[in-house]
Amino acid sequence: MKNNLKYLFPLVAGFSGTVMAQSTTANLPNVVYIMADDLGIGDLGCYGQRQIKTVNIDGIAQNGMKFMQHYSGATVSAPSRCALLTGKHMGHAAIRGNDKVEGSDGLLYETPLPAEEKTVADVFKSRGYATGCIGKWGLGGPGTEGMPNKHAFDYFYGYLGQRFAHSYYPEFLHENDEKIMLNGKFYSHDLMLEKALNFIDKNKATPFFLYFSPTLPHADLDIMDKEMKKYEGEFCETPFGGRGYKEQRNPRAAYAAMVTYLDHSVGLIINKLKEEGLYENTIIIFTSDNGVHAEGGHDPDYFDSNGPFRGHKRDLYEGGIRTPFVVQWPGVIPAGVITDHISAFWDFLPTISDLLQTKSPQGINGISYLPALTGKGKQKKHDYIYYEFFEAGGKQSIMNLDGWKLIRLEVSTPSKTYEELYNIYRDPAETTNVIRQYPEIAKKLKEKIESQRTENSHFHF
Repeated sequence: MKNNLKYLFPLVAGFSGTVMAQSTTANLPNVVYIMADDLGIGDLGCYGQRQIKTVNIDGIAQNGMKFMQHYSGATVSAPSRCALLTGKHMGHAAIRGNDKVEGSDGLLYETPLPAEEKTVADVFKSRGYATGCIGKWGLGGPGTEGMPNKHAFDYFYGYLGQRFAHSYYPEFLHENDEKIMLNGKFYSHDLMLEKALNFIDKNKATPFFLYFSPTLPHADLDIMDKEMKKYEGEFCETPFGGRGYKEQRNPRAAYAAMVTYLDHSVGLIINKLKEEGLYENTIIIFTSDNGVHAEGGHDPDYFDSNGPFRGHKRDLYEGGIRTPFVVQWPGVIPAGVITDHISAFWDFLPTISDLLQTKSPQGINGISYLPALTGKGKQKKHDYIYYEFFEAGGKQSIMNLDGWKLIRLEVSTPSKTYEELYNIYRDPAETTNVIRQYPEIAKKLKEKIESQRTENSHFHF
């Protein structure tokens, strides 16, 4: 295989985890980070899906590395995105839920990302990258400190607020600070994909970071007829009557078509990189923001969307937080590598800092997985994976390296709080609560929770 490290940096002797020597922007790799919305780990062929076609995403795994134990930032959207961008898990993240704040236009958007929070885009900007976020933002609306351009993104196009993203034919999207009126006439994914391709074209002469966060396959289950026809008649259907979301006569066909259309979009981005001569010098990452949803008529059990795991979006069982994660890096990652390294969204920022030989912001929780990607140097490991969630009575979970996982439920009401203990290596589906058999293990995990978190005035039990 051609050694593509020359596109990155001239290697120093005794390389030990940091691909570094002095470099110029001319040989820095582009990074395209694609994050689906509510896609389950079992929805992709490379993770076992047999009914839905995902040939392009599967190709990333075939040409690069597939992570078997990668965790989302949270079990719902806004905090998950906060963890990705800031390198902080739910015990320290500024945003730990989907709570709403009014924007300057009088509409409700998610809690703004505080001005003092440094993001992975800041890291890229420090090395001269062009930075773009296209898709769903979910970290603050117009007139707030959470706007993308206040957090080192040169360009934004898409949904600033998540509730507007439930419609694929929205009344408006935002381009930077400007509200673009669409009046429900355009399929938003196609507009965002076009902007992503244009961003690549516009910035092909300089290193760039493209954070592409489409809303597929989040409910509504809504896709154009020509795409729906690829799956119509394939499944036994139960029409969805529109409780909270758009009516859908063929929800299974719609969901499958949306996943395949997302995959097609990934293929178009890859083809664009090839056409512009950028493919060999681009790191491509694909993941999902949390576990699969069960909304708008989607039946995740039918497609085995959560794979072998229990739970969905809003759960702290593995099905709510374990996410697909595939990475290709031509000439650096050999084809078809599978890793069991435990990683999470909050590791992306320190990985990029390691890659670009810059200092990570203070107070982050992430650990660089660059050694796992390159096979060079010693890979550090997390002592614990911690989550907290403020809906459905309040939830917490903590897992150690041995796979012992404590889940605390009804945390907001101490008199109702109860706990469950699993070992996900022995029982990956979390079917058997063994807290009575191993009370000391549960006690030790519970004692570690306080060291994993600080209080947050906006999000507290």
